[in-house]
Amino acid sequence: MERSSARRRVSTSLDDLVRFAQGHGAGGKRLSVLTGAGVSTESGIPDYRGEGTRQRAKNPIDWRTFSASHAARARYWARSLAGWARFSAAKPNAGHEALAAMERDGRLTGLITQNVDRLHHAAGSEDVIELHGALAETRCVRCGEKVTRASVQARMLADNPAFADLDVVKMLPDGDTALADELVERFIPPTCLACGDFLRPDVVFFGENVPRPKVDRAMEMVDASDGLLIVGTSLAVFSGYRFLLRAKDRGKPIAIVNVGPVRGEELASLRVEAKAGEVLEAMARASIHSG
Repeated sequence: MERSSARRRVSTSLDDLVRFAQGHGAGGKRLSVLTGAGVSTESGIPDYRGEGTRQRAKNPIDWRTFSASHAARARYWARSLAGWARFSAAKPNAGHEALAAMERDGRLTGLITQNVDRLHHAAGSEDVIELHGALAETRCVRCGEKVTRASVQARMLADNPAFADLDVVKMLPDGDTALADELVERFIPPTCLACGDFLRPDVVFFGENVPRPKVDRAMEMVDASDGLLIVGTSLAVFSGYRFLLRAKDRGKPIAIVNVGPVRGEELASLRVEAKAGEVLEAMARASIHSG
């Protein structure tokens, strides 16, 4: 009840949001932006908490389980191998492109993302802080050797030929897919070519913390801005929620675009219930016209 009454006090007008963008285009004012999975769902990458989540959700693997169990690593990498072709083929959508355009026009102090898909980079954004890392990279848990996910994919296919012709019907939020137990049980997970220990995706697992230097850089990005735009995230995890609190503490205006409830949304001055692409396109146009 408290949440719904808080939401009624927040504007839900797209026109107001466009004016918010215009206000942060004139006079050299700039926005910081925080994005979540809702920005990438329009590129075909599912999320954990958006529309239809209950019909597709699975519990994500956590670091303790991954690091302690060979079987858990085999399951993770088998599912990842099966889903990687579709995940890596995803293309930026209108929302990614709009944010890249706003950055090129000098309207942003930078972009903070919870996403691990590199689609902001693919759209042309340059000043991007990947809070949770990126699935495009892997690293060794012992020696720290980094190798591309694409090269690991080739090695896994060579070691697990049963996966070569696997038809993946449905992709899941981690860029993986569900598999039959017999396929997972026979799977050979990748190891480090330098030292022989096991590899991990270069992302922040559930149960791990975002590296402090990365958090500090993101805080500086918010502090340097004239307002914070939050798009496509429920802020259910603290790694993103902390930036809303920071903006509020620094007296920055906050605008939220999301489908579904957002943690702390009562602290925002603007709240629009909408998908990201169309709204961000309108904001980008407004920013350009205000210049």
